[in-house]
Amino acid sequence: MGDPGFRIEIVDLDDPRAIELRGILDLDLDERYGGADADDPPGKAEERAAALAVHADEVVATFLAMDADGSALGHVLLRRLGEEWELKRLIVTGAARRRGVGRALTEAVVARARKGGAGRVILQSGPMQPESLALYAGTGFTPIPVYEPYVATMPESLCFERVL
Repeated sequence: MGDPGFRIEIVDLDDPRAIELRGILDLDLDERYGGADADDPPGKAEERAAALAVHADEVVATFLAMDADGSALGHVLLRRLGEEWELKRLIVTGAARRRGVGRALTEAVVARARKGGAGRVILQSGPMQPESLALYAGTGFTPIPVYEPYVATMPESLCFERVL
């Protein structure tokens, strides 16, 4: 296949490029799911935000896909969720789509989890993210039941695992 024209780097969680990409992801998810919580009972949005929160002490690795010119093309986290290894916060910029960036970031997470002794990698997504769902299926992830901490706050989540 040759050089894909980008590289994957491990960076600090608070790397400005990583923070910027997570902000872009938040805006995208707000646009996709924005009206979903309009009928929530009081406190439900806060519970959902707590379930989605990623704390620095849980993060095993933060990966960036970098273009040849040094610009960030994509981002993903690997975190420990109790005994589990979870892929979180995957984003590929619009300009970088269809270049294999998402696949490369996903494989970087899987390789790091495997190196750490994981038996599987899990992830949570949703029906309004068809590009992500196609990527996960194409990289060997299979559906599993919704897992904690998403059961109570996002029971309609689509969750997956990749057995290593």
